[in-house]
Amino acid sequence: MTLLVNGVLLVAACSTLLCLYRIVAGPSVPDRVVAFDAFSTNLAVVVVLLVIRDGLVELIDVVLVLAILGFVGTMAIAKYIKKGDIVD
Repeated sequence: MTLLVNGVLLVAACSTLLCLYRIVAGPSVPDRVVAFDAFSTNLAVVVVLLVIRDGLVELIDVVLVLAILGFVGTMAIAKYIKKGDIVD
């Protein structure tokens, strides 16, 4: 079980780093918004896997906060883009 969780944790961490790269080097703002949404989801998955592996139940609140902030951040940026204030 621990080997499986460690493998999935490695894949999720690599995916998080790739999303972080896309946020920094994205060709356009919508690409960066999608990467930010995927980054926040992957970060929450990494924390959940750490909770499962190490038994750190205190981090469940952190997962909820990450999920809420990721959603609110994505919606705020999407609304800002739709308003037309960002020009590529």
